[in-house]
Amino acid sequence: MNLKLHAPIRVMLVEDHILIRMGLQTAAQIEPDIQVVAEVEDGESAVEAYRNHRPDVVLMDLRLPGIDGIQTTVALKKEFAEAVVLVLSTYGTDEEIQRAVQGGAAGYLLKDMPLNILVEAVRSVHQGKPYFPPEISSRLAQSFRNHALTEREIHVLQMIANGRSNKEIGQALGIVEGTVKAHVTNIFNKLHAADRTQAVTTALKRGLIQLR
Repeated sequence: MNLKLHAPIRVMLVEDHILIRMGLQTAAQIEPDIQVVAEVEDGESAVEAYRNHRPDVVLMDLRLPGIDGIQTTVALKKEFAEAVVLVLSTYGTDEEIQRAVQGGAAGYLLKDMPLNILVEAVRSVHQGKPYFPPEISSRLAQSFRNHALTEREIHVLQMIANGRSNKEIGQALGIVEGTVKAHVTNIFNKLHAADRTQAVTTALKRGLIQLR
């Protein structure tokens, strides 16, 4: 019986520690369906290497010199919407996990994971299925619950998107301007936004509000 041979999953490593790169390279060599096609040490090089090699999956270290792994992921996704990024981190704080997901990462792994988990994750994201181990998934879900906008905050954000000032929002909702400012501050914190424009852009991407 003839079996159809599938092309290997082409992987690019973005990691500034040579020992970890060597470990990932060795791990990939063990698996016949995974092939490392490029290795780079920083985010700037990652974008250029992606242009040249067009890998199927990018293993992205979170903490890189220069622009970090999340910023690099955002840059890759902006230029190549099809880019599949699997983030690797030593620590995995709730903030970092959430930022990685918001940046477009398809999965998140801690660097101390067993080899079989790494291989499983690479295969999973290559098939279009996000990969987050149970401990990461539970923390991610809790983080999003803690950062969920209230109904009132979504209403305020919608009015911001419509060009209303804090004073106008207060008048429309029958609340003082100071309360509106408190809502806006909470919105910025929950969406990790620096200003009104960024808050609106983030909310539009998540489908929280619509332009009217």
